[in-house]
Amino acid sequence: MGTKLSPRDKELYKRCDEVLHYVWDPIGVHGAPGARDEYCSYLPQVFALVRDQAEPGEIERYLASVAEQNMGLRANRDRDRRTVKILMNWRDWIWKNTS
Repeated sequence: MGTKLSPRDKELYKRCDEVLHYVWDPIGVHGAPGARDEYCSYLPQVFALVRDQAEPGEIERYLASVAEQNMGLRANRDRDRRTVKILMNWRDWIWKNTS
């Protein structure tokens, strides 16, 4: 990222990474150790949207556009919605419990 993150932001960044890999995972690579960094190029944008409290729909649209435009897949609105809900829950928990 190039910028020094606060401990709270480091934790949120880590959780965003995990959620993208294990929950969102549009190409189904969560069980492949060699593919752990598959979604890292999308992570900074997702992190920024979550950290900056973007509307859930905006984050969902970003995930859908990545799947469609970058991966040539159909967007899965249910998966995107579930992913965003988990991301926001992590953000809220981290902000409440981390300084």
